[in-house]
Amino acid sequence: MARAAGERDRAGWCGRHRRCGRGVLLAFAAWTAGWVLAAALLLRAHPGVLSERCTDEKSRRILAALCRDYRGGMLSGDLCEDLCVAGKLLFQRCLHYNRGKKVLQADWRGRPVVLKSKEEDFSSFPPLGLLEGEGGQDIPEAELLLMVAGEVKSALGLELSNSSLGPWWPGRWGPRWRGQLASLWALLQQEEYVYFSLLQDLSPHVLPVLGSCGHFYAVDFLAAGSPHHRALFPLDPALGGPGGGQAKAISDIALSFLDMVNHFDSDFSHRLHLCDIKPENFAIRSDFTVVAIDVDMAFFEPKMREILEQNCTGDEDCNFFDCFSRCDLRVNKCGAQRVNNNLQVICDKIFRHWFLAPLKSAAVSFQLQLQLQEAVQECADPVVPSGNTQRAAPSMFWKLRRLLQATLRELQEAEK
Repeated sequence: MARAAGERDRAGWCGRHRRCGRGVLLAFAAWTAGWVLAAALLLRAHPGVLSERCTDEKSRRILAALCRDYRGGMLSGDLCEDLCVAGKLLFQRCLHYNRGKKVLQADWRGRPVVLKSKEEDFSSFPPLGLLEGEGGQDIPEAELLLMVAGEVKSALGLELSNSSLGPWWPGRWGPRWRGQLASLWALLQQEEYVYFSLLQDLSPHVLPVLGSCGHFYAVDFLAAGSPHHRALFPLDPALGGPGGGQAKAISDIALSFLDMVNHFDSDFSHRLHLCDIKPENFAIRSDFTVVAIDVDMAFFEPKMREILEQNCTGDEDCNFFDCFSRCDLRVNKCGAQRVNNNLQVICDKIFRHWFLAPLKSAAVSFQLQLQLQEAVQECADPVVPSGNTQRAAPSMFWKLRRLLQATLRELQEAEK
């Protein structure tokens, strides 16, 4: 009887307040949201957890399907003949698969290259609506240009004039014009391809696009950096000798990083933000020039503002990988202005590894090494009186540049 009375009391309470069912739903929603957040954080910290296994066998099948589509007239590209007919573009090995993206190493007429695509299959890209009809080669060029400009704007967040569309415009359409247009459309839906194509003639710090076949495009193969390398980037073992060669190489690479920062901040119509700065996304050329080899997380200022301006309940909601904003609690909205910058993150994730410990060369004076350590620390952790982190000041760029140039001078004097 007591149990029955208790059930009646609980039922009566729930009936009066109508909160039992709602409470269960709220608890379930909170539990679900917690797991979704945990999964999102796991993917952010370890993006490879859902990546499929990278195998040479599957990579060969992917390229074989690409060539079948080429022979069937579905796609085109200036590398298709070498890949599918002449045998002058030869697959070497699978480099990695990451959330659909396929990255393969190949040899093109004796030149090591990388073939990249955001998706495995050509059919994975939404087709261009203009090609769905049976009409001939009479699509107005003005209409095509408008669609290309719209796709470029979607990728970059920039309005470009028709005269600026040269990197993506073939000039003339050949007999495979449908395949040409379908291939161009698939490439334009890959932000990294659009960035590389736009910047290749404007910056020594990005990879030039060497050509394409369908939805795959080719760039130079450069050995990527890795936290497993003592110097973060693969250097000639001979540089580790007593002559200070490695210290000189690291100083040259650091100066090239600074040049890249200045270039991306100042030399385009809008600042270019790098939101995923880690050794794996960069490589160095033989002259120690730093090259961004993965720009999937690079954004010009207009697109950066659009990404950052999201709803929030605290500053932690306003962190987009390496690009941070602050939460305005009055309106629960992240500010559109990035509060840190490329230089600060490079100091934190790259320069700290090199300069917070003494350089492996007695040729650099202790005083100069100490000044460099302090400057890198200040650059990585600029703090204002309120305790909030802010972007590295412009003066820090020039201070680091001066100290690195002084380091190179001391190393060169020691060689004489």
